[in-house]
Amino acid sequence: MELLSFCLSLSSVFLAVEWRSGTGMTAGASQDACRLVDRSADCRRRGLTSPPTHLPPQLEELLLDDNPVQTLGGQLSSSYPRLGKLSASGCRLELIETGTFLGSARLRTLALADNALSTHAAATGAALRSLPALRRLDLSRNGLTEETAAVLLRNLSSLESLALARNSLMRLDPSVFAGLGNLRELDLQKNYIYEIEKGTFEGLGALERLDLAYNILPCIVDFELTQLRVLNVSNNILEWFLSSGRDAAFRLETLDLSHNRLLFFPLLPATSRLHTLLLADNEMSFYEAAAPGGAAPGGEARPRGREEVVQFLLLDGGLLSVTTVTLWEDWALGDLSSLRFLDLSRNQFRYLPAGFLHNLTALAHLDLNQNCLESLGLREDRPPGASPADPGPGRTPRGRGPAGEGAGAGAALPRLLRDLRFLNLSANRLRGLPAGFFAHAGNITTVDLSHNRIQLCPQPAGACVDFRDAASLRSLSLGGCGLVGLDAQTFRGTALTHLDLSENERALCRGGSALGPLAPTLRVLHLGRAGLGPNCTEPDLSRFRSLRVLGLAGNSLSDIPRALGRLALESLDLRRNGLAALPRRTVAERLPQSLRVLYLGQNPFDCCRVEGWDLLLSRPGLGLPDWARVLCNFSSRGFRVAELPEEVVRDCRWGRADPTLLYLVLLLPTCLTLLVACSVIFLTFKKPLLQVVKTRCHWSSIY
Repeated sequence: MELLSFCLSLSSVFLAVEWRSGTGMTAGASQDACRLVDRSADCRRRGLTSPPTHLPPQLEELLLDDNPVQTLGGQLSSSYPRLGKLSASGCRLELIETGTFLGSARLRTLALADNALSTHAAATGAALRSLPALRRLDLSRNGLTEETAAVLLRNLSSLESLALARNSLMRLDPSVFAGLGNLRELDLQKNYIYEIEKGTFEGLGALERLDLAYNILPCIVDFELTQLRVLNVSNNILEWFLSSGRDAAFRLETLDLSHNRLLFFPLLPATSRLHTLLLADNEMSFYEAAAPGGAAPGGEARPRGREEVVQFLLLDGGLLSVTTVTLWEDWALGDLSSLRFLDLSRNQFRYLPAGFLHNLTALAHLDLNQNCLESLGLREDRPPGASPADPGPGRTPRGRGPAGEGAGAGAALPRLLRDLRFLNLSANRLRGLPAGFFAHAGNITTVDLSHNRIQLCPQPAGACVDFRDAASLRSLSLGGCGLVGLDAQTFRGTALTHLDLSENERALCRGGSALGPLAPTLRVLHLGRAGLGPNCTEPDLSRFRSLRVLGLAGNSLSDIPRALGRLALESLDLRRNGLAALPRRTVAERLPQSLRVLYLGQNPFDCCRVEGWDLLLSRPGLGLPDWARVLCNFSSRGFRVAELPEEVVRDCRWGRADPTLLYLVLLLPTCLTLLVACSVIFLTFKKPLLQVVKTRCHWSSIY
């Protein structure tokens, strides 16, 4: 009896071990197919043709991306009732069966991008409507038209975020988004939308973010989505943007109209919370100067004649509506008082209307690069009866500006420049800035005035830009401004860390004393194409202990400056100079050990004078990004310094050898030959002497 009990116990233990071993193998196999982390299963790119059903039932996230799963069936919801996120992008998915999500009451996020769900839109739409908690849906790249999209999206009332990017939508009407009353984010970028019927978004009362970028919309008129916070219509073919409901309070905060064909400044809502306005890469200009009675670019008023207006004609359903706008009136510019980021770069602005910048009292970032600006439109604010030369009581000009922007413009400047931190006016036609501009910009850190024909104060005569005592300024770009003869007062009282003086060939030819006040703080200095060379001595940088990046490309330097060896440089650009030699001593003494990046390309190196190249390559941590373009010359032929042929190296060694022995070897045979020749000639012409020599040297013969 005891033996029987022992056998039964042993059998039960054996069965338990076998069951556990089988369970372990199953778990191991499932982990090999899908990587399990907490309650998430990563099954991406596993070659699965159907969703796995043997994973833990408490699974909350399932990633099936890039598997050849063409159909989702009803077993999914029964296997994972707690599933909250399902991603099946790039699966060639054509059908989601009607009962697939009946048990998925917790599914909130569904990513189905890059599939073919337009094939069975009706059945798939029915499956989506069985998800009561669905909040985020991604249907990008599914070949959807407006008809199939309407079928898929009908009455998905719980949806808050919808992505329909990269589909085939062309003309939107109210039926496409019917029943999506809780939608907050809508992504329609990269479709073929050319028309949006009036009322299309009226049922989307909660919509806050709308992305219409990369479509072919020709215009936006009667814009009345007051609840929107972010609108992106960049990269379309817009020629104008007109808002409606001028008395309505818009909640718009970010508007992106860049990369379009706008001809006029957009007609913005009169009341809004706009803080970011992106209008780069358009064809905009202001036309006040072209109107009779309009203001000239410098801000001086002209006698007003008849009222000139611009009319926008809109044909909608056979009805013609006309919007008449006087674009140079202040109200036409909308409410810009809360604007902090304004990008007007790469347009056709020749001037800014009087008062335009004065309305931007909260502006922190202003980008106006690559326009045709001659003036910022900041006119003088003088007391009644004050002359243009009289700035008024208590006002002392610190510098000079162009006409209309001289001393006295400061009354409105403190309000305008109080929060300004970034200013880009590069590639314009500016001759100067208003006097005291940087004195009032107490928080400005970055200024780009490159490629303007300006001069820096102090100057004996003419307009100039005054940076002195601009204590907050950290980064300044003045490349290509034609600066001449900067002196030690130019940057007095500044603490610049980044300075670009490239393409100013006569700016530092006085010895570079203008850079002296920046020695304690300057970290990045660009002096490319600054005319440095035999006729213009490079500035003494030995005291610039904080300098880390130095650009000297495009000059005429025949040697590496000696002062560089005493700096802690990390990046040095010496391209396109006149360097012919790279001796080992120069590499050891003039290139600091802290150097991490060095550019040497496009220099006329001599292949027999680059012995320091190996020393450069052996330095730990030093990178030579253009090493393949570092060439040298030998016998009128070009070679890569890093791949010099052995015969070139051998010939260079012969050229560097001591020539004394070579000269001796060549000279000795020549001398012997000349001696013998001279002796023969001498004896030939002295016959008696020759006879004596023959007689004395005659030997008797035995014959």
